[in-house]
Amino acid sequence: MKRVDDFRLKFGKHELVPIVIGGMGVDISTAELSLEAARLGGIGHISDAMVPTVSDRRFKTKYVKNKLQQYKFNVDNADKSVVQFDLGLLAEATALHVGRTMEAKRGPGMVFINCMEKLTMNAPKETLRVRLTAAMDAGIDGITLAAGLHLGSFALIEDHPRFRDVKLGIIVSSLRALQLFLKKSARTGRLPDYVVVEGPLAGGHLGFGMDWAQYDLATIVAEIQAWLAAEHLDIPLIPAGGIFTGTDAVRFLEAGAAAVQVATRFTVTRECGLPEDVQQEYFKASEEDIEVNLISPTGYPMRMLKSSPAIGSGIRPNCEAYGYLLDAKGNCQYIEAYNREVARHPEGTKVKVFDKTCLCTHMRNFDCWTCGHYTYRLKDTTRKDENGRYRILSAEHVFRDYQFSTEGKIALPDA
Repeated sequence: MKRVDDFRLKFGKHELVPIVIGGMGVDISTAELSLEAARLGGIGHISDAMVPTVSDRRFKTKYVKNKLQQYKFNVDNADKSVVQFDLGLLAEATALHVGRTMEAKRGPGMVFINCMEKLTMNAPKETLRVRLTAAMDAGIDGITLAAGLHLGSFALIEDHPRFRDVKLGIIVSSLRALQLFLKKSARTGRLPDYVVVEGPLAGGHLGFGMDWAQYDLATIVAEIQAWLAAEHLDIPLIPAGGIFTGTDAVRFLEAGAAAVQVATRFTVTRECGLPEDVQQEYFKASEEDIEVNLISPTGYPMRMLKSSPAIGSGIRPNCEAYGYLLDAKGNCQYIEAYNREVARHPEGTKVKVFDKTCLCTHMRNFDCWTCGHYTYRLKDTTRKDENGRYRILSAEHVFRDYQFSTEGKIALPDA
């Protein structure tokens, strides 16, 4: 019986263990987690979600405090169009996060960054260009374009000296999305180095509607594989979403996938950015505790634990400090929902907002507990100690289990 270790992901002369750890924001896929994947010969992702906030935590910068101070006059104003990010400081924060990570990299693997198009930041094109360019300047091995179609993203960076050097990939959930991306990017004369095909069982934001359960990852991957073959396009495919064991991964590798992307099982590792109390909530979750809802202001459905503190929380919008989801005109669906509830409760009681949530605030505080479909199986991957808490795993333990396990088995930590 084959193991994941019997396969290799090939990027030119590079041969890697075909395990990619997905880029979970905000700093859930930490530098430490990505560096472990690289040390072990695979690929790890950091995320550029809210990177100024991440920089403040990691490097004691004051991007958030200074931005709030600059726009404090606007806090009570529903119009957020004036709340702009300083692009020079955004580049600086990205360079800090990426540069320090790459300086610490050891081993034969690679470190990529997950770059979300939906982080529109009140200037979608301008901020996206800065984030992409700064990551390449700082030496990132690869960039995975996520949370959006990215139809113009290649064009934003085609003049960069590393445009044909850095590994560039795109996350899609359908053949149609990939076709649109390739058509729009064709003018740059550059194909993606890989395509992550994310299915309906993935964590966080989904590339499907609320009919997500009608779709199947293996079917989508097979459809894209057939189309690429018919078009004589040799682009490595990396399935993602619901790949919980090494045996699950081998099924895709045997069917022609170049690698697999996994994330859920790494949420309960020591290197993950989630606080341990939140990790215990993930361990305790049952299948009934997980839902797909529409509370994200991005317009995408999102999978999370029903007990997430973000659900129903009516906090004042924090756009002056954060504002990562403001569109090109300074709008956010959460602002609209919050102001509606405030108007309905003129008596001044604390409002609750159930239809949308302030992702910027809740994600940075680890209060929006996004998760993969199989999070309820995490309790079966570890041991429960006498104090009633589940044992946190190491990233190496989980990585090696994917790499060497067979017959659907999961290796538990030593007793």
